[in-house]
Amino acid sequence: MRKIIRTVLLACLAGTALGAVAQSYPTRPVRLIIPFPPGGTLDTVGRMLAQKLGEQMGQPLVVENKPGGNGTIGAEAVAKAHPDGYTLLFNASTFVSAPMTMKSVPYGIVKDFAPVALVTKAPLSIAINKNLPITDVKSLLAYAKANPGQMTFAVGSVGSAGHLATELLKRAGGIDYLIVPYKGTAPAFQDLIGGQIGGFIDPILGSLQYHKSGLLRVVAVTSGARTTSLPDVPTVGETIPGYEFYSWYGMWGPAKLPADIINRLNTEVNKALATDMRDKLTQQGLLLTPGSVDDFVKFQRDDMARAQKIVTEGNIRVE
Repeated sequence: MRKIIRTVLLACLAGTALGAVAQSYPTRPVRLIIPFPPGGTLDTVGRMLAQKLGEQMGQPLVVENKPGGNGTIGAEAVAKAHPDGYTLLFNASTFVSAPMTMKSVPYGIVKDFAPVALVTKAPLSIAINKNLPITDVKSLLAYAKANPGQMTFAVGSVGSAGHLATELLKRAGGIDYLIVPYKGTAPAFQDLIGGQIGGFIDPILGSLQYHKSGLLRVVAVTSGARTTSLPDVPTVGETIPGYEFYSWYGMWGPAKLPADIINRLNTEVNKALATDMRDKLTQQGLLLTPGSVDDFVKFQRDDMARAQKIVTEGNIRVE
């Protein structure tokens, strides 16, 4: 009986200690790894969130861009980090889909990471070089059919949301074009504006400024309804019924990250999304997605299944 009582007491003390850790966390700066170069939509949203969380939690979240390996180098650094909450990953849906296109990845998405929070969903935009005679999805389909093999589309990384959306458009529209992989969205936009590439499907935030300045032309968005940031731009679904696609961004920690710290971070992210971040992100066409850790786990599981179907049907592989 004494042994049982002692075991119960130790368990209670351990739970109290974990709760105290979560309440005091963080006591020093937190490293937030973004596994792609600066300048893209992921980086913009991640830095905005990091600043807000730092203000709320009393310790800075230091953003570290760690690109390479189609996002795997930065992700691996988090997978191998001590699970104490001081090394976190901010990544896009590429995180769960890209490994499906690669021969090997030095971690398992489910095995080596602890989902923390789904932050936002990002409708994608179809951006076209301004010198091409393409003003909407109908003229895009017509141009591609009239010029087989001449149309080119960039992808920021193999297996990314933009890549999957580009593959879906090809099949749904009954057209063909050359897909050119880039190491990040910034160089892809440079070549799109310069005319080396014909089109690029990427989150709206990346193309919005170029569209408004006339450097390129956004001809459609992939969301189910038109967006507030581009109200005059039609959806793909208005021409190709049923077509709808989003990228999304979330936060993860290493596996075995204590549940109390995961829940604390989830609460803080949801709190941040209720601040002025809401207006800043929605004005740029992003959809905020506050929710519980369990909500994120289910969302990730469902999205992985959908991505696997697209990768398999499109035979997408890293060259």
